[in-house]
Amino acid sequence: MEKFINKKTVRILYFGTPDISAIVLENLIIEKYNIIGVVAQVDKEHDRKGRLISVPTKVIAQKYNIPVFQKEKIRTDFEFIKDLKPDIILTMAYGQIMPHNLLMIPKYGCFNLHGSLLPKYRGAAPIQFALLNGDNETGVTLMEMVDKMDAGKMFYKKVVPIDDNDNYSSLKIKIAKCCFDVFDDGIEDVLNKKNLGIEQNEKEITFTSKINTELERLNFFEESCKIKNIIRALSYEPGTHFVYHNVKFKVFKVEDFKTSKICEPGTIIKYDKNGFCISTSDGYLSILELQKPGKNRMDFKSFYNGMQHYFKVGDKVE
Repeated sequence: MEKFINKKTVRILYFGTPDISAIVLENLIIEKYNIIGVVAQVDKEHDRKGRLISVPTKVIAQKYNIPVFQKEKIRTDFEFIKDLKPDIILTMAYGQIMPHNLLMIPKYGCFNLHGSLLPKYRGAAPIQFALLNGDNETGVTLMEMVDKMDAGKMFYKKVVPIDDNDNYSSLKIKIAKCCFDVFDDGIEDVLNKKNLGIEQNEKEITFTSKINTELERLNFFEESCKIKNIIRALSYEPGTHFVYHNVKFKVFKVEDFKTSKICEPGTIIKYDKNGFCISTSDGYLSILELQKPGKNRMDFKSFYNGMQHYFKVGDKVE
């Protein structure tokens, strides 16, 4: 009889970089999983004083005195992993392709937490694409890692509802919580071979790509619903914007309306204390949250109190 493998005692080497991954990592640490090290992308961003900013997973690892390893190119610099003797590797939004020989190191294998219901939305931006496409649900898949992007066997899935008010910032929090739940609920059966996984249906595969920066500038010649979904997918970071009198205004939340009476797209059709509306190809958008350069993000009522005479009905934004 094979020895039972306890999920809380296996030696986990965690791969991840951004804030969503840091949330998952901290939940694992708090719940007493045995995280022996964290592998993250190198620090690249700087603060206003020119100092390097630690990536989010590094901050969490150092908070709990867990060793951190940052490699420019993990595909050519992974021999250190052998010395760590991990039982499993767990990744969530790491940011680099891991080579076959690395995947062969852990005793029980390598696993990934992917922010979609595979085989839908393989690739780099599954959360954003669910919002871009106006989906009403997404989820998380615990999967086997292979040397092909998001192509391994699926072990466990859980659905995450998408509310109409969700944007990327709120949905990624839901996904992060779900990632922990999926791992916590599913990994022990996988380790003990009670769950052998299933292959992905090749006919159902869809792919995502990195978000094109061109999406950040709003195109009011699109349909209202499509523009709203772009805003949701890019809020709060990096945010979308329009330009008026050579000033860039960021937009974070809108309500979309269809109407048969259509002005030329981009026309300001209302600007008073009761609302700010801009025409689109099939109706208009009511601007609910926005930001002027140098100011904080605010709801329209707060914005209007300080900018009552700035926008003029009939003018166009770009």
